[in-house]
Amino acid sequence: MNYRIFVLLSITGGLVLSRVPSLRAENWPQWRGPFFNGSTTEKGLPPHFSKSENVKWVADLPGPSAATPVIWDDRVFVNSVDQQAGTLQALCLARATGKTLWQHETGVGISLDEKSNFASPSPVTDGKLVWFFYGNGQLAAFDFDGKQVWSRNIQKDYGQFAFQWTFGSSPTFYAGRLYLQVLQRDVPVHGRGRTDGPLDSFLLALDPKTGKELWKVVRPNDAREESKESYATPIPFTFNGRPEILVAGGDCITGHDPATGKELWRWGTWNPDKITHWRLVPSPVAGAGVELACGPKGAPVFSVKAGGKGNLDDSGLAWKGAEREISSDVSTPLFYEGRFYILNSDRRTLARVVPASGKIEWTGEPGSQAKIESSPTAADGKIYFLNHRGDVFVVEAGEQFKLLHKTAMGDGGDNNLRSSIAIAQGCLFIRTGSKLYCVGN
Repeated sequence: MNYRIFVLLSITGGLVLSRVPSLRAENWPQWRGPFFNGSTTEKGLPPHFSKSENVKWVADLPGPSAATPVIWDDRVFVNSVDQQAGTLQALCLARATGKTLWQHETGVGISLDEKSNFASPSPVTDGKLVWFFYGNGQLAAFDFDGKQVWSRNIQKDYGQFAFQWTFGSSPTFYAGRLYLQVLQRDVPVHGRGRTDGPLDSFLLALDPKTGKELWKVVRPNDAREESKESYATPIPFTFNGRPEILVAGGDCITGHDPATGKELWRWGTWNPDKITHWRLVPSPVAGAGVELACGPKGAPVFSVKAGGKGNLDDSGLAWKGAEREISSDVSTPLFYEGRFYILNSDRRTLARVVPASGKIEWTGEPGSQAKIESSPTAADGKIYFLNHRGDVFVVEAGEQFKLLHKTAMGDGGDNNLRSSIAIAQGCLFIRTGSKLYCVGN
């Protein structure tokens, strides 16, 4: 099936997947997969695996990154740093063997802090080009043979970012455009932030073939200080024939026209007391007629009714989660087979939630001994995620919580892993601190 038609079918209401089980999404072109919600229709994944069981190949990586690999047909694309050289790297591996097909240095300097690095954003591909973005603003496009098509730096062109931590929003490709969001402070912090012009937060659309600006819209908010900062990724969603780009951050969630960037609707806030340190990490996720935004730091999850217009008050909410019972400070929720799955990194629990009502059907503890900040992904009736140490958990996407499998994939020294598990071509792609595993039957 044509990929664009497949995506269109999947995002119109979120329930198409359960009605057409024979479809298979064989590629994983973006951080949240082919449907922008963490799921795919892949089947036949191995029920058990480890470092030595059902491993097709293992590739050594030049350094750590929270970026998720993306896969298209016979290629695997990986964003990384080279710790020893202190450089940023764009890699392409052969999907069948893990062999490096090409590798390019894309910048010098790898981080601003010890918690993350500039290679945190995930690559994105349309099957012809692949785009690598970095927290220092560097953005580069390559063809599948490794030839650089264009390159530019978003900080250089639009002003230095004003973030307390290392910027890490991933780009999104949708409807023939490349989207980036920069939701930042309105004054410099720690000496970072432009002083030669306004420090606006904005949504940007680029021509993917040239990198030239198609449009830029300022996305204002009433948040204060660090609460203006968002590390989320813009997420496409279509409801009743109306496509939009969801943007979360600055204490609110908005929907934008993909063609023009015009704001269609807005709801907020999860921060009525104007707390100043509520930076946002989880991206929005949508399905079954609702759009989720996760308040940070133990705040509830909020479900906005799709199809809204203008400034929405709380009557525009479908439901609000019980505070701290279902909450996500870092992990982006999953929508799969008509249910949301919300991973609470602080409590180390996974909850299955009914989209229409917010009813919690179950909450389970997988038994993680470390914090979990990866975002759950799903296929073949199973949910996959890993913790900071690289322990991988497989949970059944069923009516009751059931832990199907647990295995240690990390190495000594791995203690801050956040990459999500990509699923494509009948395989799982699991990134640890220094390795990429391809797991399959």
